[in-house]
Amino acid sequence: MKPAYTIGIEEEYFLAETGSKNAISRMPKALIRRARSVLGNQVTPELLQSQIEVVTPVCQSLDEARQYLRRYRSTLRDTTAEFGLEVFAAGTHPMAEWSEQTPTDKPRYAKLANDLKFLAMRNMMCGMHIHVEVTDPHVRIDIMNRVLPFLPTLLALSTSSPFWRKHPTGLMGYRLAAYDELPRTGIPDFFVNLADYNELIATMVTAGVIEDASHVWWAIRPSARFPTLELRIGDSCTHMEDTLCIAALYRCLIRALGRVPELNGIWRNHTRLLIEENRWRAQRYGTTEGLIDFNEKRLVPFADVIEGLLALIAEDAEALDCVQEVRHARTILTRGTSAAQQMALYRAARDGGASRLEALRQVVGWLAQTTAE
Repeated sequence: MKPAYTIGIEEEYFLAETGSKNAISRMPKALIRRARSVLGNQVTPELLQSQIEVVTPVCQSLDEARQYLRRYRSTLRDTTAEFGLEVFAAGTHPMAEWSEQTPTDKPRYAKLANDLKFLAMRNMMCGMHIHVEVTDPHVRIDIMNRVLPFLPTLLALSTSSPFWRKHPTGLMGYRLAAYDELPRTGIPDFFVNLADYNELIATMVTAGVIEDASHVWWAIRPSARFPTLELRIGDSCTHMEDTLCIAALYRCLIRALGRVPELNGIWRNHTRLLIEENRWRAQRYGTTEGLIDFNEKRLVPFADVIEGLLALIAEDAEALDCVQEVRHARTILTRGTSAAQQMALYRAARDGGASRLEALRQVVGWLAQTTAE
């Protein structure tokens, strides 16, 4: 039986006051109940009360995932409006002060807050997690090793976090710069095999450092709950079609790596360092600058990176019926990522005489409108 490469998507959103556009510090207790009356347990609170998360069921296709995400976004738009709030998808809230946030009152989050201390309050970030089914745990580890060089490309396409605490950061994806403060994040190491990975997890669990593998927050990880490989590197995408594009690219890559065992099959001592360098370039520039080609030892324009990726997964996109979704990467390049659009709007507002706060409020308004479209 051939793998189905089923897919599931998690999106995290911010909640903001409609008038001030600032992040709320406390979620109205009735809001989550109201949202769940429509969406059930597919909507959940997050670590901070200014965040909310949606989770699709297992999907057979990208179009099925699209239907769920469209429903989630429109329902949350309408539900939050009842409480004088707005909801939007972005890696960081342009105006939020982390010091004003309140953790969600749940045992798991209370334990995290106690463990992470100051860093838990600074976790004012929203990401996108994509699960793709890889049923064999041995294959899961092998593919995780070999997909790592592609992660900076997927990150660049997702970038939506150019602001932090009311200031432009100069980065298109600031979220990971803040997220890297947490332990057990970033690009994972190379694992020889499943036993090698299991030994790491067992060592930390036995030592009492973590409860289980769900406390490993790498940019990609084997899911602790599902037979999937979970991509975690991406910012929360403002445009729903950007989410679906990245999910489709990732899904196709997983299939391609399973189909071509020799693809990225050779690691050198410096491979992970080069991946980290490309990750930094994705954070800093988004899609506007190139990435390092490891073999050619030169910077390749991002448009060429995308064309090479589309050529690589063409067979897989056809087989998984997501040609339209993967080709949307070209649209992201032409239109600009959410981060690039946010910065263009901010600069135009400032050039037009708006104060910094006024310009940021315009950005948040655009984020809320675009998330719901």
